[in-house]
Amino acid sequence: MICILLVAGHGTVLENQIKNDSTGLYSYLEGVPKALLPGVGRKKILDFWWKVVNKRRLFSEVYLVTNADKYKHYERWATANDFSVENIINDGTTTYEARLGAVADLELVIACKRLDDDIMVIAADMLCADQNFDIAQVLKFFQVKEGDLAIYYEMEKGEMTSSRGIVEVCPDTHRITKFIEKPSPDMTNSRLASVVFYCLKKQTLGTLGQFLNIHENVENRVLGKYMEWLINVIGVPVYGMKLPTGFQLIGQVGLSDYTKWLTRYSAKKNVTVVKTITCRSYARIGIIGNPSDGYNGKTIAMTIANFWAESTISESKQLILLPHPLNDPTEFGSLQDLYHISRKEGYLGGLRLLQATCKKFYHYCSEKGIALPKQNCTLKYNVNIPRQVGLAGSSAIVSATLKCLMQFYNLKDDDLPKSIRANFILDVETEELFIVAGLQDRVVQVYEGLIYMDFSKDLMDKQGFGQYEYMDPSHLPPFWLAYLRDPSDSGVIHSDVRQRWLSGDPTVLETMKKFADLTDEAKRAMESRNWTELADLMSLNFELRRSLFTDASLGTGNLKMIEIAKQHGSAAKLPGSGGAVVGLCLDPEKLVPLKKTFQEAGFVFCHVIPYCPGHNS
Repeated sequence: MICILLVAGHGTVLENQIKNDSTGLYSYLEGVPKALLPGVGRKKILDFWWKVVNKRRLFSEVYLVTNADKYKHYERWATANDFSVENIINDGTTTYEARLGAVADLELVIACKRLDDDIMVIAADMLCADQNFDIAQVLKFFQVKEGDLAIYYEMEKGEMTSSRGIVEVCPDTHRITKFIEKPSPDMTNSRLASVVFYCLKKQTLGTLGQFLNIHENVENRVLGKYMEWLINVIGVPVYGMKLPTGFQLIGQVGLSDYTKWLTRYSAKKNVTVVKTITCRSYARIGIIGNPSDGYNGKTIAMTIANFWAESTISESKQLILLPHPLNDPTEFGSLQDLYHISRKEGYLGGLRLLQATCKKFYHYCSEKGIALPKQNCTLKYNVNIPRQVGLAGSSAIVSATLKCLMQFYNLKDDDLPKSIRANFILDVETEELFIVAGLQDRVVQVYEGLIYMDFSKDLMDKQGFGQYEYMDPSHLPPFWLAYLRDPSDSGVIHSDVRQRWLSGDPTVLETMKKFADLTDEAKRAMESRNWTELADLMSLNFELRRSLFTDASLGTGNLKMIEIAKQHGSAAKLPGSGGAVVGLCLDPEKLVPLKKTFQEAGFVFCHVIPYCPGHNS
């Protein structure tokens, strides 16, 4: 592939303002082309682009297209930067009025050098906010697409769409459905801005002459107009790839633009404080419906503030995943110590969850056309969610880690929407680590709060995710939670039922339908604040589950906790896959003896603290 850097613009506005600046601060920059002005870290703007593309294994040749007026500047730059002077193309123009236009400049270098290959073309006089993105990712994405490629970014507040080429991109195929060069605000709602950063197939390059024949006016011979014509008129497939960064100093800009953006980007570059981000995700309780979330059912669940997992990410020279001192032990006091810890905690801590999340995150961004910066980090986690009691500890670690990665690499909610984020977390666990799981935990941990979820087959088949609805938690009665001090693996409880469901067992199918019906009834009860009915439905939920899974599968610990709740007149059910029970006691006077009985029986008891930070979808 061949790379072409365009620097043939005649920046009359910026040059004149530098020349006429009364402060004298910029007199040393008089006559300097925009691409050779100091950029971030005092390096020239062009130095950055040359560093990005100067990878011999990626490009067979790199060409620079300039004009006669500035040719000597670039010749001197080439000599000092190991750039072949023979690869500088002079378009022969000396004034703005005589300019050829970027499309004609592009055609000139192709004709002069008789190029017959795919090309990457970049306006090398624009300032990039991120000085460390990976151009190899761009090329890889281009190679897997059967069409051309345009880089775009999401505009910041205050940036005018009328100053950029704006694209509308299909979120599924990543094909650009519409390109509008410098539109007025009423022409599109999109704020995805395309810059002169394109990958073009060699077959597409044949249309350059056709475009120039149609557009004789130099004002229209800009690459934005060419892409608009290529996409909207000719219908050539062009795909979009997003860079989670910004671009500035595009086109005719003034001294104030240059100083403003240079100061801003340099401030970011010069900050010595390590960028550290910490994110939490919370444990959840299934109030009704579970375990039907993996069986096209319906559930209502709620995040709770009692227990949480958090991940912390910070910049570092290498990518480092730090083991947790308790959950990922590598040192033991003795062989006996190793035996007892392994017997109780198992062999699999949270480190594998971090690694799998990072792997899946990179794959997702590559598939979705998001070019991540070459920026490494150190990741660590902490968690206080009791292990193996069905409170969604594993998914909380993955969820918190994903939040960190998104913030660290500047991904927005539109890049990974909440509905898809829940599927992402589930895939990390099921596809990467082969953990038996359903969507409920991941949905409620992503949305946070009291959430109604419908996973019916029609919805899942149609859109790939369910219907998720926030519910009002403000008047909920007090729930309680009890769990085993020394639980066994909570995942085994699903195994037999899952196979029966997959084979179409009528009993399992009918029971899952009943779980869904209970969920709708519970939703109505909660909306009308009929807590007695909700308590009855929770008890019925457990009995229905008991009939399906059998006492032997549920285990003596779970059954004993349910029996204690019944003795004290409290509704109770399993909030997850087993190892804990959640209850609803409508008589406050019974809570104290209930708690005492649980504790005397060797269980842990706590009052549920809902975590519902906001309820607007």
